[in-house]
Amino acid sequence: YSVFSPKQSKKLFLHWDLFGRLMKEDPSTIKGAEALMLGEMLTLPQNFGNIFLGETFSSYISVHNDSTQEVKDILVKADLQTSSQRLNLSASNNTVTELKPESCIDDVIHHEVKEIGTHILVCAVSYTTQAGEKLYFRKFFKFQVLKPLDVKTKFYNAETDEVFLEAQIQNITTSPMFMEKVSLEPSMMYNVTELNTVETGDEGTSTFGKMSYLQPMDTRQYLYCLKPKSEFAEKAGVIKGVTVIGKLDIVWKTNLGEKGRLQTSQLQRMAPGYGDVRLSLEMIPDTVNLEEPFDITCKITNCSERTMDLVLEMCNTRSIHWCGVSGRQLGKVSPSASLSLPLKLLSSVQGLQSISGLRLTDTFLKRTYEYDDIAQVCVVCPYMSRES
Repeated sequence: YSVFSPKQSKKLFLHWDLFGRLMKEDPSTIKGAEALMLGEMLTLPQNFGNIFLGETFSSYISVHNDSTQEVKDILVKADLQTSSQRLNLSASNNTVTELKPESCIDDVIHHEVKEIGTHILVCAVSYTTQAGEKLYFRKFFKFQVLKPLDVKTKFYNAETDEVFLEAQIQNITTSPMFMEKVSLEPSMMYNVTELNTVETGDEGTSTFGKMSYLQPMDTRQYLYCLKPKSEFAEKAGVIKGVTVIGKLDIVWKTNLGEKGRLQTSQLQRMAPGYGDVRLSLEMIPDTVNLEEPFDITCKITNCSERTMDLVLEMCNTRSIHWCGVSGRQLGKVSPSASLSLPLKLLSSVQGLQSISGLRLTDTFLKRTYEYDDIAQVCVVCPYMSRES
């Protein structure tokens, strides 16, 4: 082990800083990605490096006969000890009949790392000498498996039964990584659409640009839209209780092309509480004129397990005035059934106005459901005043 004084450490830091500037000035490096070390000044890692969760741990094992005598019945075994289990990584558990002097037995092992924390590679060798004595020895190699990414998710429940998922992925390693794939595998009830590209002609361009790499401690947001499949879309009670959305599949590569892959556990959302009756909007204009009637279409869904007999009441607010008869019968609605309801209203106040004042009463239970702030509409004045 070498011990450096503060002055020596400062010199090393200055040398590395100078090397970093040379990398940036090298015309063969990729602009903005000099730390990937892909130019003419290709560099090897300065140490053993870190092993990250989701990567493949590979090791070359060589058993060499340093003696002047031949040995027999050689058995080489490689185990990986984690905090929860012990795995046998040897490609073959068969013994080698003999090993002559200056000869060796070689093996390459691979293992996809699925746990974080301390890992110990245990290499055990047993053999028999010419005198018939059975000998045995072991070597231990300890290394740490670190977490490469920090993943956070947010769910947004839309009125149209769509679910929007925002996934925030942060690179918490000390080196850049190339994001090869970030996809969402939806549950059986949903179809997914990725919203991470911008359509330009026939091809889509990534919202993150041509260089799809993530610098250390940088965060990137991915957005997905999930829509219920047609066979489930009309079953309000089923969609209401769905909490499992799917899982993220993330694939990346680090400096020298080492590939890693992580899959999250099943992502779950808080199911929206619609109550017994759900009221959503199927059609509403973005902008309307002041004091001019406009049309909207509501969808009323029975989310309960019983039949309802509904009555609609329309209550005016300070700015919103309903056109039509209040207190009309809508009829009976079976469980999980829905009906479309066209309505007409006008606004007497300019600006962004909230649509409120709808009341649904179930005559069977004498229970009233109130719906306020169900949507917003921009109200503008169609007349232009002339300055004299």
